[in-house]
Amino acid sequence: MPPLALDHVVIAVSDIERASRFYRDALGAEVVQLPGGRIAFRLGGQQLNVHGPDMEAAPLARVPVQPGNSDLCFVWPGGIETAVERLEQLDIEIELGPVERTGARGPGHSVYFRDPDGSLLELLSYD
Repeated sequence: MPPLALDHVVIAVSDIERASRFYRDALGAEVVQLPGGRIAFRLGGQQLNVHGPDMEAAPLARVPVQPGNSDLCFVWPGGIETAVERLEQLDIEIELGPVERTGARGPGHSVYFRDPDGSLLELLSYD
């Protein structure tokens, strides 16, 4: 069987406009309009499908994702110090890091911060 790859995950947000600005500015996400008035954040070859307060989606997980309960890690394309600089420029508080972590490709360095709803986000650098 050929190796599988992750295509998209779902995050829930309490305010679509605020989340769109944050993910666009902090992570460089492309905000994409989907059929049915939904949106997604595209990051490279992956996508975050966004569930907002007035959106109905089906099917859903048995316990649907709620704003603030996601924990996501993104591969940072440079050294971890450039990720720290980016977050500091945007006045985004770093909760932890840089710290050594192991991701899918092996050892690296990470910084942790939160989106406006409180979901934990991690930038992981393999450099």
